[in-house]
Amino acid sequence: MPSQDHPFEDICRSERSLDPCILVIFGASGDLTARKLMPAIYNLKKDGSLPPHFVCVGFARRKKTHEEFRNEMREAISKHSRSQPLDKELYDNFEKEIYYHASEFDDDEGYASLKKQLAEFDQKHGTKGNRLFYLSTQPTFFPKICEKLKASGLLYDENKEKDKWSRVIIEKPFGHDLDSAIALQKDLMNHMTETQLWRIDHYLGKETVQNILVFRFANSIFENLWNHRYIENIQITVAESIGIGTRGKFYEQQGLVRDIMQNHMMQLLCLITMEPPSSLSPKAIHDEKVKVLEAIRPFKGDDFKKFAIRGQYSEGFVDGEDSKAYRGEDNVDAQSNVETFAAVRLFIDNWRWHNTPIYLRGAKRMPKRSTEIAITFKKPPGILFQSSGSTNHSNVLAIRIQPDEGISLKTNCKVPGPSSPIQPVKMDFRYASFFGMAPPEAYERLICDCIFGDNTLFTRQDEVFLSWRFFTPILEHWAKENLGANAQYKGGSWGPKIADDMIKQDGYSWRLI
Repeated sequence: MPSQDHPFEDICRSERSLDPCILVIFGASGDLTARKLMPAIYNLKKDGSLPPHFVCVGFARRKKTHEEFRNEMREAISKHSRSQPLDKELYDNFEKEIYYHASEFDDDEGYASLKKQLAEFDQKHGTKGNRLFYLSTQPTFFPKICEKLKASGLLYDENKEKDKWSRVIIEKPFGHDLDSAIALQKDLMNHMTETQLWRIDHYLGKETVQNILVFRFANSIFENLWNHRYIENIQITVAESIGIGTRGKFYEQQGLVRDIMQNHMMQLLCLITMEPPSSLSPKAIHDEKVKVLEAIRPFKGDDFKKFAIRGQYSEGFVDGEDSKAYRGEDNVDAQSNVETFAAVRLFIDNWRWHNTPIYLRGAKRMPKRSTEIAITFKKPPGILFQSSGSTNHSNVLAIRIQPDEGISLKTNCKVPGPSSPIQPVKMDFRYASFFGMAPPEAYERLICDCIFGDNTLFTRQDEVFLSWRFFTPILEHWAKENLGANAQYKGGSWGPKIADDMIKQDGYSWRLI
């Protein structure tokens, strides 16, 4: 049987024995609950991956009945679940495990009544006192909610409670710079232990991200080449065609770096560049990721201007429709300097990646939605084919995280005929076509892992701090200057020209996606 301590070896996740529990979602009236969390829980139920004794409680400030909340979630699941159409019989049974609790986040009486309600559910549904609290709220509410949970006895003292557990999942962002992240950690530790705090990064729940370690360390033909001797550069791109939509207030406080780059993209960076862990235990994997982050070369002097580029989308044309400028979006300052595009070049100062440039590029309002890791290998000597006039192209390994999950490898091949020109060809693997199904949603895996008590795919505190250590000086540098006209890029384009100029300094160009 696969080891429970080694999740990457666990071929059949549904065979894990999960404790009975109650999941309480704070901010249950929000978009994340409707689009991601409840569809994920429904899919887990349909796949038989939830514990047999399970309850989900939505906690929000709006007044509504259990029935109203259930009907809203039925509609959300019907619209957003990967399992279509909705299994009405299954949902009719599933909704009996769904409840709603209305309260302000700072109301003591609301937490007291919640505690009483959850105790009743323990008796009715056999959930045995285990609690999972999912904080799908604005980050400013994290400390207050945890304080109230602890004061009301809903967050247990681990030294006293041995027969039941309580855990808290928090969404990003964890702070807005290094100092605030450290302060938030200290605040939360007043109410719980580190083992009770689960920092979720949904990118780590994606099947293609989990496959990176298997792909690297289970295939010697790649691992032997996975270093500065053979790899020319690495590009990680997270492109989204959408703008900021209704998230104007959030984005004005966060920006692209805090929203995507400091968390999602750094996790991808760690997995693609880390050393082989001593085992597949959570600690061993986290330790190797931390070593990568510790080895990132800090920016100095001209690095901030030359290799940390930001931009902001202007009016454009995306997906066949005219698109607004960022400064024309709802709840956005007409003179805003917030970045919706960022590109950074960095180096990892260790033996494996000595002087290998790594480029991170993230943006809103791109021509298409795509998340990809591209590994460009060094060209072999082209002297053999000079006489034919052919171009010897670099081999490129592309790992597509979304939306068309898969892996492709570009190699050189002779075109049929006597002239023998060389042409690049692509070998392509796609998850959906090979396995006959779309990969499960990331939140399904992560919720299941948290109930099980496996934190491999969650972020450890030192990972968060080290990532902020790199990005905080960049953000501080940007805060001192206004966005210039050359930082604007049209919606539906691939970003500002200054980003192209940045990578051209090293003789490269951004990979076409």
